[in-house]
Amino acid sequence: MPLEQLNAWLVTRGLVIPPTAELIEAAIALGFALLALAAGWYAGRRFGPRLNAFWTDRVGHAEGLAGRMGAIVRHGTAALLLAILFYLWPWKTLAALGFGISLGAATAMLLLEVMRGLSMPRWAARLIAAFVFVAILSGAIGGLGEITALMESVGFNIGRRRISLLSVVTLLVTIIALFAIARLANRLVAHSIEQARGFDATQKLLFQKLAGVTILVALFFFAIDLLGLDLTTFAVFSGAFGLAIGFGLQKTVGNLFAGIVLLMDRSIKPGDVIVVGDQFGWVNKIGVRAVSVITRDGKEHLIPNENLMTQEVENWSYSDRNVRVRIPVGVAYESDIKLAQQLMLDAANESPRVLNSPKPNVWLTSFGDYALEHEILAWINDPEGGVGNVKSDVLNRLWVKFQEHGIEIPFPQQVLHFRSTKGDQIGSVAGKRSDGPVGGLEDAP
Repeated sequence: MPLEQLNAWLVTRGLVIPPTAELIEAAIALGFALLALAAGWYAGRRFGPRLNAFWTDRVGHAEGLAGRMGAIVRHGTAALLLAILFYLWPWKTLAALGFGISLGAATAMLLLEVMRGLSMPRWAARLIAAFVFVAILSGAIGGLGEITALMESVGFNIGRRRISLLSVVTLLVTIIALFAIARLANRLVAHSIEQARGFDATQKLLFQKLAGVTILVALFFFAIDLLGLDLTTFAVFSGAFGLAIGFGLQKTVGNLFAGIVLLMDRSIKPGDVIVVGDQFGWVNKIGVRAVSVITRDGKEHLIPNENLMTQEVENWSYSDRNVRVRIPVGVAYESDIKLAQQLMLDAANESPRVLNSPKPNVWLTSFGDYALEHEILAWINDPEGGVGNVKSDVLNRLWVKFQEHGIEIPFPQQVLHFRSTKGDQIGSVAGKRSDGPVGGLEDAP
């Protein structure tokens, strides 16, 4: 028969057609795998948008996971169903191979979507996905032991410890996986603290920093236990590490603890308007190493935390956000001073950022050489919005009012007297206002 001849031809070349029962079982496994993939596609279409909205509302975007919830639900559902179907029955080799390929692909795609949503590097996400795919496929067909033995054989010994390809890959995969877990945990904890009530912005930021350090320390010891490393092996390097901290990392560690102290005593917090040296701006965020201060011209200055602990800092919003703005104004001696002062108050009161309480005030500060020197004292409660624009707004309004009421703003002028060699006065040169000549020569009497 043709089928028997084909079988004999394949046997002579080392190929054997599986028995009919095994082929039927493989076809059934393929059908189950297709059903699982279809169920995953349906779950992604049906529940993905809802989970996306829930995640965005309750957790936030979290590094892009919100936009990938549909794909995560699709691959996750397919991987779960495939795993259940695979372990429910002792499948033969051909059926197990199909399950291994589909389950490995679904799990690898799930991890790839999650890690890319956490903004992990593309190479790291692909490495984890490839490692998981090979591990699941090898385990499904019973070849995982041979692969691990082969990877273990490639390596070298350092003293009593062996460095093999398997240990290097395991260490790399573990580090990447724990880094992804740490990033996701930090985002979840940070959002939970941000939504908590009863804490101000500084306390929330402090708790977020402490939670981040706690998560990193916990994952470090978990990785040590997972990899089976002996902590006594680090005793040799502890002295060198402490010496490095004492010299090379002294500033880094100092800035770290300085940032924590700043958050604990709440002397500087995000949103404050501070002046450090000649740098003026509002605090954007307090990082591990430096404080970000954004100036009015859009420049972002990174000031080390330690500088804020050791230098004099002027905080405009430490205990009270009200800031007094001084606006100097000169008025001509011939003007109606009472009217001019009232116009100054009106201009300040009409400015939208000037507070009604405390009320603006006008002081006569000095009798100048050519003008009566005044200061408009106005209060604002949003110093992060800038001070110069408040002065500009009040002065613009005041200029219009002075023009309407005939109040003059004088400019500097100088009078020069000339005398002859005999001591007699010959003449003088004087600067005039715009209604007369700029200068002139007057004959002596």
